[in-house]
Amino acid sequence: MSAHPASNRLDYLDAVRAFALLLGIVFHASISFMPIFIGWAVMDVSTSHVVSVFMLISHSFRMELFFLIAGFFSHMTYHGKGFATFAKSRFLRIAIPFVVGWFLLRPLLVSGWIMGGESLRGDVDVAGALKGGFESLASLPQGLFVGTHLWFLYYLLLITALVLVLRRLLCLHAPTKARLTRIADASASWLSNSPFAIVTVAVPTTACLWFMNSWGMDTPDQSLLPHAPVLFVYGGFFAFGWLLHRQGRLIERFARLGWGRFAVCAAAALATLALAGFQANAGHPQFALLKAAFSYAYAIMMWSLVALSIGLFKRYLDRPSKAVRYVADSSYWLYLVHLPIVIWLQVAVAELNLHWSAKLLGISAVTIAGAVVLYDLFVRSTFIGATLNGRRRPRVLFPFGKGKRTHSRAPAGGTSTPRGS
Repeated sequence: MSAHPASNRLDYLDAVRAFALLLGIVFHASISFMPIFIGWAVMDVSTSHVVSVFMLISHSFRMELFFLIAGFFSHMTYHGKGFATFAKSRFLRIAIPFVVGWFLLRPLLVSGWIMGGESLRGDVDVAGALKGGFESLASLPQGLFVGTHLWFLYYLLLITALVLVLRRLLCLHAPTKARLTRIADASASWLSNSPFAIVTVAVPTTACLWFMNSWGMDTPDQSLLPHAPVLFVYGGFFAFGWLLHRQGRLIERFARLGWGRFAVCAAAALATLALAGFQANAGHPQFALLKAAFSYAYAIMMWSLVALSIGLFKRYLDRPSKAVRYVADSSYWLYLVHLPIVIWLQVAVAELNLHWSAKLLGISAVTIAGAVVLYDLFVRSTFIGATLNGRRRPRVLFPFGKGKRTHSRAPAGGTSTPRGS
């Protein structure tokens, strides 16, 4: 891989980004099967502690992985296309989907919550729930930003803006910029090459985790006021991805596979799971120490899973594949629209006498399949696809009507683009 592969599509990184987003769909689909009620729209009659384990582990790294890849491709785009094209692409592909998606999806999500409450009484009124969902828009600006999964776009915009402002400020004084750039590049190189890097970088990550409202990563979907610990964690992964693209094959060294790395990851995951139960025991005499130990193990697991995910996709999917590219192109759309579908399906099956695993598989499959059909028919070859992916592409599943390839805009950073968990 060249230092700035502006013209080469990095298929395995496209696959990594798609994996992070698709994992988020399964994550949300699993919430109703938690053995304890956590304030979700509905709680299924079939639950399992296995779901709790899956959620704890998957939530520890999927968004961090996404932000690292977003930072990598953002640097590629910025230096390949220039500031003006980069800023325009961020507005079109992040800001517009965030605003438009919020207003379109929030009523559907609110209606899902209404139906979830009604399902506990065994009387679901779909029409009434939809009416209540759209009426919720009348209460704005109260509750602005609350109730959707699009917070990740907001934080991506904030972090991108902060990186660009910092870069512009450094440009005002060349010696300072050169000195800090050398330090940053050396740090990124050390993090990618040293066998002790992950257990060391986990320390500042642990400090951020300490100030979360709960053990692990918070979901900052309640306010436009940035949640500082979350901003630092995701901003750190974005900045690290930005630096990785500066130095040729550095990302491959960061993601190299080895039994030692798998062992560290497994040990950290086991420690995290063992310590997680103490969160509910605030009166424990060693509660602070247990929280610190949990946060450190969680941080090691986070960094390890990010690195190993990239390494595994590099090992097995570092080659052109039409199927992988199609999934990568559609994954942004799938993640944007999935949550209302997931919640409605969760409500529909909540009282059915089926095993939780069958329901989870069905909800995930129907959600992804339905969103893919919508993508191929109404997004991929339309102006929506051009907005989300940089250009219109021909339909694949339904190659009739309007679906011819056009080149209205070249995708930012070559054919690999950082798309907006």
